[in-house]
Amino acid sequence: MTLDQRNSPKLLLGITGGLVVIIMLFLAYQWFFATSNEVLPEHEAASLTMPAKPAASAKVKLDEPEVAIDEKTLQLVDEKILKAAVPENESLAKEEVAKLADIQTQLKDQETLLKAQHADADDLVALKEEQIKLLEAQLAQKQ
Repeated sequence: MTLDQRNSPKLLLGITGGLVVIIMLFLAYQWFFATSNEVLPEHEAASLTMPAKPAASAKVKLDEPEVAIDEKTLQLVDEKILKAAVPENESLAKEEVAKLADIQTQLKDQETLLKAQHADADDLVALKEEQIKLLEAQLAQKQ
């Protein structure tokens, strides 16, 4: 290779472009497989695989015969979770407590928002009832 060929801007641009494409493919590969291979904590994985226990008050008679379910095989909470030790690492325990506190505040915010929506809906129902009464009175006057 001559000196002019080694210092060619086309060659430098080609090598740089090739490296960028290889790096982008590697990052895309890592991103796609990192999202699909996430490992769930034990308690979340167990709750996803176990069916929920049907409520006694929500029994509905269907044409299909009822299947007898053994109470021992159907559990909402895995026993391992209940007997598991608290994390010894203080930062993990604090992180878990902070996460639970954040979820609790979100639930409280959602509760207040739902109560406000319920109150607004009650107000709207009362106003609609009043409007219907006024319209009925106007209709009675015209007849």
